[in-house]
Amino acid sequence: MAEKRDYYEVLGVSKSASADEIKKAFRKKAKENHPDLNPDDKEAEARFKEVNEAYGVLSDPEKKQRYDQFGHAGVDPNFGAGGGGFGGFDGFDFGDIFDGFFGGGFGGGRGARRNAPQRGADLESSVTISFEEAAFGCEKEIQLYRVEYCPDCDGSGAKEGSEVVTCSVCGGSGQVRSTQRTILGNMSTVTTCTACGGKGKTIKDPCTKCAGKGKVRKSRTIKVNIPAGIDSGQSISLSGQGNVGDKGAPSGNLYVGVTVRPHEIFKRSNFDVMCEVPITFVQAALGAELEVPTLDGKVKYTIPEGTQTGTVFRLKGKGIQMLRRNGRGDQYVKVNVEVPTHLSAKQKDLLREFEGGLKSNNHTKQKSFFDKMRGKE
Repeated sequence: MAEKRDYYEVLGVSKSASADEIKKAFRKKAKENHPDLNPDDKEAEARFKEVNEAYGVLSDPEKKQRYDQFGHAGVDPNFGAGGGGFGGFDGFDFGDIFDGFFGGGFGGGRGARRNAPQRGADLESSVTISFEEAAFGCEKEIQLYRVEYCPDCDGSGAKEGSEVVTCSVCGGSGQVRSTQRTILGNMSTVTTCTACGGKGKTIKDPCTKCAGKGKVRKSRTIKVNIPAGIDSGQSISLSGQGNVGDKGAPSGNLYVGVTVRPHEIFKRSNFDVMCEVPITFVQAALGAELEVPTLDGKVKYTIPEGTQTGTVFRLKGKGIQMLRRNGRGDQYVKVNVEVPTHLSAKQKDLLREFEGGLKSNNHTKQKSFFDKMRGKE
C-alpha cells in the first residue's frame, strides 16, 4: 500500500493555517481535482478522494490535534480515533462546498441557468436574386414558419379566465433539491421539477389553441432588404425575426442565405465586372467604335487600330456598388477577334493579295517568334 501524503501538503497549507484558510484551500483543491470537471484525467478521482480525506481530518479540531501529534496513526480507526478517512464526512453536505463553484448546491448554478427564460431559436431561410439585383440591391419577400405567442392566451398557456398558480412541488423555483448519502458523504443535487417542467407555475385550465404551451407555429411573409453589392453565399441577419422566446426572453434571429443567378454576359470578381466582346478582323485592324453592354445600359467605346485579340479595356466606375459603402467597382472589357469562316473564292483571293502586300513590321510578334526559333537551331 502506497504511503499517504502529508495532509497539509495535500491541501497546500502550512500547519499554522487557520480554519478559514484550510476551508478555502479545500474548496480550491476540490474544484481542481473533481472528476466531473476533469473527465479525461483518470487520476482525478484518486486526488479528489485524497483532498476530501485531508479536509475531513484538518477541518475537525479534535482530529487535527491527534494528527499533529501522532501523524496518520493518530486518525487511523485502529488507533481508536473513531473513524479516519471518509468517516469524518458523516452528515457533511457537499452543497456547502459547491455553492462557491456552481451557485447553490452541486450542479445548482447550471440548473438555474437551464431553467431561466430561454431565448427563441434562430431560423434560416434562403433567397435567389438576379445579377443586377445583387449589384444594385432590392427588396424580396420570403415565406416561412416560425413560433409565436399564442394569440388566444397571449403566451400564458392558460385559457381565458383560468388561473396560473405556483407549482406546489418546487414552490415556484422550477427546481427540486435532493440529498443522497454516498461514500463521500451527503451529496446534494438539483434537478428540474417534473411537475411544472421547470417553469415554476402550473395551469389549471390550459388554452385549447396551444394546449397550454403558450406558443403556436404560424406562416409568415417577411420582407427582406437586400443591400447593393451582396454576393452569392453571403447572408443577411434579421434581428428578432426568429422564433419567439419564453416570456421575458428575446426572440431568435432570422438568417437569410443569398444565391445570385449567373449572368449571360457578365462575370463578377469582388466588385468588378468582366465581359468579353467579339470584334471583326477589320474592326481590330482599322479601329472602331463599339457598343459595349454595362450594368447601366449600353455605352460607346472606341478601340484603336491594330487592337490585338485578348486586349482588355477598363470602364471606370461601371462595376458593382460596394457593399455598405460608397463607390463602385470597374468593368473590364476583353475583345476577341473573330476569324471569318465560310469565305468565298473571291474573298480568299483578296486576302492572299492583301497578305502579300504586307511588310514584316505588320506582324512583329510573328517575326519575333520565328527569329527565336531560328536562334535555337
